[in-house]
Amino acid sequence: MGGFSIWHWLIVLVIVLLVFGTKRLTSGARDLGKAVHEFKKGMRGDDEDKPAARIGEDKPASPDRDDPAR
Repeated sequence: MGGFSIWHWLIVLVIVLLVFGTKRLTSGARDLGKAVHEFKKGMRGDDEDKPAARIGEDKPASPDRDDPAR
C-alpha cells in the first residue's frame, strides 16, 4: 500500500492521454517550454525589444524652442 509502481503510472498516463488527447498535451508542453525560455531570457537580460527610452527619462527641451508656458 506504500508507493506507486510503474503500472500505476502507465495507467494514469493512458487515462490522461484519453481525456486530453495528444494534440492538446503537445501544444500545452510547447507553450510551457516557450514560457520557460522567455523567463530565462528575461533573467539573463537579453531583451531584444527594449523600449527606446523610459518614461521620465526624456531629453529636456532645448531653451530656444517656443514654450507657451513662459
